[in-house]
Amino acid sequence: MLYMILGQDVPDSLERRMAVRPEHLARLEALRDAGRLLLAGPFPGVDSPDPGPAGFTGSLIVAEFPSLEDARAWAEADPYMTTGVFSEVVVRPFKRVLP
Repeated sequence: MLYMILGQDVPDSLERRMAVRPEHLARLEALRDAGRLLLAGPFPGVDSPDPGPAGFTGSLIVAEFPSLEDARAWAEADPYMTTGVFSEVVVRPFKRVLP
C-alpha cells in the first residue's frame, strides 16, 4: 500500500538539512530503485523553486511499504528525523486516484 510521509522542518533547518541531504537522498533512491517511490520533494520556504536562504519548511514523500508500521519505522529512521531537521513526521495511508 502507498503511504504519505510528511516531515515538518524545525526553524532555520537549511544548514542541517544540506549536511545530511546525501544520506536522505540515498534512502529515497533505494525506494525508487525498488519501484516503491511515487514522489518525493521539499516545500520551499518562499514561493520559488530555489528558495535560497529561506530554505525549506518540510518534505513530502509518497511511497509503497508493506504496512503502516513499516512506513513509520522508515520515516523515523530517516536522517532528516534522526538529526533534527524534522520536528515531526506524519505518516498516513494514501490511496492514489489520479493520474
